Amino acid sequence: MAKAIDPQSSMAALFGSRVRKLRTAAGLTQTEVGTLTHVVGSRIAQIERATGAKPTLELTRALDRELVADDLLIDLWPYVYREAYPDWSRAFIAYSARASVIRQYASHAVPGLLQTPEYARTLLSFGHSLRDADHLEERIAARLDRQVRLTGPDRPELWIILDEAVLRRPVGGSAVMRGQLEKLLKMAEEPNITLQVLPFDQGAHGALAGSLSVLVMPDGSKVAYTEGAHHGQLTEEPDEVEQFVLVYDRLRAMALPPLMSLDLIRSVLEADYRAASVPSRSDRRRLAQEQLQQRGGRRLRGGGGRIPRRRPRP
Repeated sequence: MAKAIDPQSSMAALFGSRVRKLRTAAGLTQTEVGTLTHVVGSRIAQIERATGAKPTLELTRALDRELVADDLLIDLWPYVYREAYPDWSRAFIAYSARASVIRQYASHAVPGLLQTPEYARTLLSFGHSLRDADHLEERIAARLDRQVRLTGPDRPELWIILDEAVLRRPVGGSAVMRGQLEKLLKMAEEPNITLQVLPFDQGAHGALAGSLSVLVMPDGSKVAYTEGAHHGQLTEEPDEVEQFVLVYDRLRAMALPPLMSLDLIRSVLEADYRAASVPSRSDRRRLAQEQLQQRGGRRLRGGGGRIPRRRPRP
């Protein structure tokens, strides 16, 4: 028999304990609950034992519905991530999980919603609040779980402005950056996602101190969130939020249009992070010119007949 989990040991353990009690009261097995919520039975076992990745909001909603929890699990869900995120980001994560529109300006790194696992691992490895290797894995899993919503049925409109520094800084090295920029280009194909790049030549602006997010909730209300390397602040006061909305609108006006932004991302990908075996555009052009010259020279000589050899003078 599996060892009992103390529900007071963590919020994840409390959540798992509630799921187990609701499942048992409903007379369902873990496999049956998994079938109802479209996951494997072992995933339900992980949740009940507080092991593995924490549940996504989509899975939590499904569990709450199928186990008739009357929003109990949904209300617990934001607190499950207390072990995965520092205090100052929990409220923002809870808001962003419900937002219908997400607008972000990223000053130093690709936003979590668009990060690759490798890029996320590199960034999260430097967290000053990181406790150990298991904590790192929890944070990575939690960050990647949040991305599921971008392609789900209730996916938000996502508009992201990237400072050019985000593209140029080689986080994790060339291979990691190559994968990250390729993901940005791929995600930009989604109809609900728009990317812009704020180039260096635009100079100073109102968000130089850090990153900025403006969230629009389903009821039309807005919240703003500003973040630096080791701090964050959530603003809910409407008048203050509107000031951040104005800052964001100015950034959007200063940034390159979406199509030009994607061209810049492709240019940086090719120039700075191309694979070692892939020649640059200038190298390919030079090679093509050399090949044309070689072929042209052979054709000229072939069409002109044999060049006579000079005979030595007697």
